[in-house]
Amino acid sequence: MKKFLCIHGHFYQPPRENPWLNKVEIQDSAYPYHDWNHRINAECYARNSASRILNEEGKIVDIINNYAWMSFNIGPTLLAWMENEAPDTYAAILQADKESQEHFSGHGSALAQVYNHMIMPLANKNDKETQVIWGIEDFKSRFGRHPEGMWLGETAANTETLEVLAKYDIKFTILSPYQARRFRKIGDTEWKDGTGAKINPRKAYLCNLPSGNSITLFFYDAPASQAVAFEGLLNNGEAFASRLLGQFENKDVPQLVHIATDGESYGHHHNLGEMALSYGLNFIEKDETVKLSIYGEYLEKFPPTHEVEILENTSWSCAHGVERWNSNCGCNTGGRPGWTQEWRGPLRRSFDWVREQTTAIYEKEIKAFGVDPWEIRNKYIEVILDRSEENVEKFLKKYFEEGLSTEQHIKLLKLLEMQYHAMLMYTSCGWFFDEVTGIESMQDIFYAARAIQLANNLTGNDYEGEFVQLLEKVPSNLEEFGHAAKAYHKFVKPMIVDMIRVGAHFAVSSLFEEFPEETVLYSFSANSRSRDYHEAGKQKLVVGHTQLKSSITWEEIDISYAVIHLGEHNLFGGVRTYMGTEALEELHTEITKAFRKSNIYEIFNLMDKYFGSHNYSFWHLFRDEQRKIMELVMDSTLKSAEGTIYQLYENNYPILQVLHEINMAVPKQLKLPMDLAVNTKLINILSSDHIDLKELTKLLDAVEIVSVDLDLVTLNYIADERVAELMKELALDPHSPTMLEYLVNLLTLIKKGRMRPEYWAAQNTAFLIKTEIYDSYLSRCKIGNTNAENWCQLFDKLYKNLKLVI
Repeated sequence: MKKFLCIHGHFYQPPRENPWLNKVEIQDSAYPYHDWNHRINAECYARNSASRILNEEGKIVDIINNYAWMSFNIGPTLLAWMENEAPDTYAAILQADKESQEHFSGHGSALAQVYNHMIMPLANKNDKETQVIWGIEDFKSRFGRHPEGMWLGETAANTETLEVLAKYDIKFTILSPYQARRFRKIGDTEWKDGTGAKINPRKAYLCNLPSGNSITLFFYDAPASQAVAFEGLLNNGEAFASRLLGQFENKDVPQLVHIATDGESYGHHHNLGEMALSYGLNFIEKDETVKLSIYGEYLEKFPPTHEVEILENTSWSCAHGVERWNSNCGCNTGGRPGWTQEWRGPLRRSFDWVREQTTAIYEKEIKAFGVDPWEIRNKYIEVILDRSEENVEKFLKKYFEEGLSTEQHIKLLKLLEMQYHAMLMYTSCGWFFDEVTGIESMQDIFYAARAIQLANNLTGNDYEGEFVQLLEKVPSNLEEFGHAAKAYHKFVKPMIVDMIRVGAHFAVSSLFEEFPEETVLYSFSANSRSRDYHEAGKQKLVVGHTQLKSSITWEEIDISYAVIHLGEHNLFGGVRTYMGTEALEELHTEITKAFRKSNIYEIFNLMDKYFGSHNYSFWHLFRDEQRKIMELVMDSTLKSAEGTIYQLYENNYPILQVLHEINMAVPKQLKLPMDLAVNTKLINILSSDHIDLKELTKLLDAVEIVSVDLDLVTLNYIADERVAELMKELALDPHSPTMLEYLVNLLTLIKKGRMRPEYWAAQNTAFLIKTEIYDSYLSRCKIGNTNAENWCQLFDKLYKNLKLVI
């Protein structure tokens, strides 16, 4: 066999965590999902782990894990998110790498990636080394082996970057053919021009480095990769496979046809792209003239016969080298006449300033502990991978002398965490798009702000002021901002958290939730020492004492607090470092007395007396908790509004029927409340633990009569989730005719209501049930088994209603 074919997917999203909480907060632009990671997981990452192959009749003939048959890399920060938030997808990806080793001569399909997708040629030498080391260690901790290859962010490369890869035993990386400078057969003296993608992408190339080390480079097929990403090649699985098979030369020599694209092409950027991929993989696997392969396997079978030199400081997504992440080079996402990217250079310079300041602090302070600054930073990945207190203690004992105080441990962790965020701020997505106030650029500024906060904390100096001055030189295309500093004050400043702010969050939340004595709040732990709660009608009061500890830096604080809720959003509180037992008891006695008399003026006076200017309100809650508590606060108001609107709907239903019969439009004064009433009721029914089919039927009949404009985005999402859950219940007892009938009736009603959920998870479950037991029921049907006939009839209806072909 001399023809080999490899499909590489670069699966990546930038880190989106709030730097102070280590948690991705709600992103409204990803609605109906909580955030973009959840949305893209549903549309792409999960789907590629269980992708359907259909035959010509549209029947599912197989479900395969695409990751096991392709080459792929997944960003370490994305894998860390998956491990906690999408564990089924995460487990399927790890399993795929194990399975792939059976397909590909012991070589795994997963590649590593430089840690947080930094543009490596623009990074300094220390950051290059840490990015590679962290990428390797993260990979080893998940996949249980040393990576053979490593993906470079945006394939951005220069000789120094390749030297670092080779130094740490990375055998190969993947580049664009436009990054080749010249090539020749090993042993020849004359070089051939490789610029302008003249290099043959079907070979492996040896790149000899100045150090004496070497690394193999694979240059992907640019036209075919471009067709996948931008030309609709994934619209048809057979066309996709045929295009790839047509890329071979008519020569009897070893050849590797390979493409490299964003993994999100397969399902997120292109709907059902994962199915085109699985169909293509299956189609190619059946072709006896070609073997599906991955880079490690091909390299073992056919070591390079040619060598290459690269063009310095180049990438796959910028025609100007790496200037897309450094200047207004002209590369952009388009569609914004008059916009420029003049902000890119000043933004990078502001981050470079942060790096210089934090590096000076770090080198000076860490050397006092007798360790090499950069070696210990490279080892810090051991903590990032497991932030449990036991593991952090192990790390500190392993690399630092014994006898260090708690304060010294805290200082060490702050220094290392400062370096962590000083690298995250260079995540490439911050420069890729068109506007500095977009979520990607602002996310990088969040990381810079966290690094600066730690620098302030460690030295007592104010670095924020000068950073904001630098941001004033970063122009925005949006008139409402003018420059990035204004966006900093609007978006970043309110997000910055210190230990007192965490205490305020705990105190305010404790009005609405009785926490256990020990609880976890994001990346903090809380140990409640005392809590006194009082309620009088709508008014609530809580007074308490709690100890808080950061699980990241081990910083601790003891707080006293008092918070009063006067109803709705009227919430006020005081939080300060612990005032002592006597003072807290005195506060509790005085404020409780005022509360029982409803003397609000006196309560505010006491807040001022005991807490001074340390006053907090609803606005100091973290974003997700804000939403949660606002929903609780508004619950009675919303229910009252819903009841009023629904009453309006019921009272006017007869006249709405008449309007429908005489074909007269519903007046807008009634149309809007009718739409709201019916949509709200539908959402409540579908979200309930048990969906009342009679109530659902009644409401859907009304939808037709009143001509309700349905909120299909929300309803489709909820219906999809609920049906998937119910199908999981069916899978536990697939022989149950009662559950089958219930599902059939529910799906019929959903279809009647003009809802069109995708049913991906439900369809996969149905296919697995069909594969496991359907044939046995058919056999019993043939001998006249009435129960089997009933089951088959119901299952056939279920299959059809899930938009599947039996």
